Parts: sequence; C-alpha cells; structure tokens
Amino acid sequence: MTSVALPAVETLLRRTLGERRMGLVAWRLLVMQIAHPVVAAGMDRYSTYRAHPWRRIEHTMESGSRLFFAGPGERRLEVARLQRTHRRIHGTDAAGRAYSAEDPEVRGWVMVTLYESMTAMRELSGDPLSPAERDVLYAEFLDVCTALGIPGEVLPASAADVPAYVEQTVREVLEYGPEVRDLLHGMLRQAPAPRRLGRLAPAWPVLRVVLARALAALTVSDLPPAWHERFGTSRGPAGAALSWTLHHGLRHAMALAPDRVRYRHRSVSGAPAPARVPVPRARSGGDSRPARLEAFFRRVLDQTGNGRVDSADLQAMVHTMCWRLELPAEREDELYAAFEGWWRQLREAADTDGDGGVDCREFVSAMTSGVDRDPAYLEKGLVPAVRALFRAADADGGGALGADEYRALFGGPRVHPAELNDGFRAMDADGDGQVGEEEFVAAFCAFFTARSDSSAGAGLLGRA
Repeated sequence: MTSVALPAVETLLRRTLGERRMGLVAWRLLVMQIAHPVVAAGMDRYSTYRAHPWRRIEHTMESGSRLFFAGPGERRLEVARLQRTHRRIHGTDAAGRAYSAEDPEVRGWVMVTLYESMTAMRELSGDPLSPAERDVLYAEFLDVCTALGIPGEVLPASAADVPAYVEQTVREVLEYGPEVRDLLHGMLRQAPAPRRLGRLAPAWPVLRVVLARALAALTVSDLPPAWHERFGTSRGPAGAALSWTLHHGLRHAMALAPDRVRYRHRSVSGAPAPARVPVPRARSGGDSRPARLEAFFRRVLDQTGNGRVDSADLQAMVHTMCWRLELPAEREDELYAAFEGWWRQLREAADTDGDGGVDCREFVSAMTSGVDRDPAYLEKGLVPAVRALFRAADADGGGALGADEYRALFGGPRVHPAELNDGFRAMDADGDGQVGEEEFVAAFCAFFTARSDSSAGAGLLGRA
C-alpha cells in the first residue's frame, strides 16, 4: 500500500475533508445516513458493521479516499466498484417497503450528508465557512456527485439550498429505528478491540464503555435542531459542554500542528485484508472439526453479526474478497455466483427449522454430517466456490499462486509474515514454490474434513 498526504492539487473540499477533526462528526454523519429507512434496511440486511465494525470503517474510508483524493483513473475504478456493489443491495424491509441502494434520491441524501457534515464541523468549532466558501465547497462536491452518476435534480441546486433540504428530509423521511439506536448506544459497547490499540487491548472492555458514552453524548449533541424536534432528543448541558470543548479545543490545537498531524494520510492503492481466523485447538485425540467450523462460522461466515447466516452474509464476504483483489466486473460476477451456489447448498442441507437462515449449530451439524455421509459433499457447493476464489486470486492467470498472490489473498496487518510463509509452504504440497489449484482446493477441503489439527489444511486460516 502506498501512503500519501494531501494531493498537490489542494482544493477546499480535500482540505476540509482531510482534516483529522472530521472524526468528531463521523458518527453524526453515520447517524444521519442510517436514519434514512432505505439505508437502514440495506445496512441491516447486507452490512458487516456489527460483526466487523473496524473493517467496515476502513473500507468506507478507503472508498472515500479514492473518490475524493485519488486521480481520475482511480476515481473511475471506485465508481464502477460502488455501482457493482449497490446493484446487489435491494429487497423489502421489515415494514414491507421495497428498497434499493440504486435509488438516486437515497444516493443523493447519503452524499449531501457528507457535505453537510463538513460545514457542521466548521460551525461547531466556531469557525464557520463563509457563504463564498460554501459555494466553492459545494461546487467541488457536485463534481464528485456527477462522477458517481447522481442526477442533479435530486440534489439541492446550491449551497444555500442545502439547509432547507436537510431539514425537510429530517422532518419528513428519517426514522429513529433500531439501526440508529444500535449505532448510538449498542455497537461500540460490543465492538472488538481495534488492532491499533496494541498493548492497550486488554483494557478495551473498560475503554469502550467510556468511549461509547462520550461518543453518544457528542453525537446526539451535534445533531441538527430539526432532529431534536422530530425525535424528542436534546443536547443537554453535559453534551453541549463536551461538544464545545472538543470542537473548539481540537480546532485550536490543529491550527498549531504541522500538516502531517493536522491531515490524515491516505491510502490510494489496495484495501485492508480480512483478518485470518484464530481457530481453537481441539483436545488431544478429539475431533477438531466442530471447533474449527464454529470459529469459521463466527469469524468468516456471519458477516452481519446477527448469529445466523444467509445469502447476504456470503455476498458481504465476497465483497471483501473482491475489494482486496481488485477484481474486474466479470470476475466479481463469477465469484458472487459461485458463493451463491454454496449458499443454496448450505440452506438446503442446514436450514432445519425452515427460517431462511443457518445458525452456528445448524452449520456445524450439517457440515460434519454431510462430509461423513457423502464423500462428494464438498464438491456440491464449497469446492466450486473455492475454485472460483483461486481463479480470482490468480492475478496473472498462470494457473498457480505465487507467494505474492498468496499474500494478497491471506495477508494483512494482523497476520505475521512467518505465519504467511508457513501457510504457503504447507499448502505447497509438492514443494515447487507455487500453489496450484488442486493444492489450494485440497487445503480447504482438509480444513472442513480433517479430524486432527496435524493436517496442513486444518491450520489454513490461522490458529489462536
């Protein structure tokens, strides 16, 4: 990954969005977006924010980096990627209302909330943008909306029209639903420790309670007046004091700081890798499959974090793979289709209660009984998906994964280089320095079938 500072062509949009203190209004921005019923429905059905909040935030920041800070070519690639992702997000919400992530009015709202958050950050810090600056910022912002294909008619015509548009949407469209309540009061209290905590990770259970309370108070305090009137919330004196202290204090601190501190550094090539799965060891002499399968279910399959798996979870998993591997559209479609085929087999074999999803107990039972009963069981779902994954990772089309391609698929900041080397050597059964497709498939099959941890495939995804 190449890390760069703000681009040489510095616009007001890039300068404002690139400030670290935008983090103070980030949760406010998410609340405003998720309160839209269409966004809430899509988040509830397809998003990984519950199970993998930090990875989801990293992906969002990476996408924003490519849209707002990279060059035209990188932006075009990101726009195409988002379009492919959004076309798969549609359905019917709990109230029976149809929703689609391709709805232009919804896409317009999501983008306008970003512009509105930039202006709110300046206002809350006591340094509001002038009308002329707002016009410049909004014109630069509309250029990105045009690149995204958002029709101009669904957006406010000018910067001066944005406040009325936001107020009307808050009063007439937004809902204070369970997704908003979870974001404000639940998600952070359950989130795993961010990997950057390092040695402070053991203190995370205490830290996250304190952080969750402070973040909820700050976010509620900073929401617009129309929100408080619509939903009966209030800034409160403690929240108002916290908001004033943080926004004003950080504004003055950053004014004295060098640019490398004031502005975030941006990655413009590549995305964070999915974490490898720590798999608990089975007791000596026992069948280690249930422990591995349970870890696989909770850490890999249950992408939405609701304790059950359905088609949306496998789509979210494939989305992460596509993001990491930078796949073209046709390869993405092949990978989605292959994993959808595995999902159909899983549902047929494991959904014993007929509720349309598979829980952990059903998954472990179906997989162990399936491979014990039918030697060809994995060939009917998992193996085609794994073969599609291999071909997606085989970037040069050479029919084998080299070490670099292996690292692109399995590597990342959470995986020690020595573990990657060991995993590659274990998968390379014939020792030729490459992993062929059959070696790749055999390792995955061993992960699901080996009764002991001595098999190379049993440690494929890492160990605790």
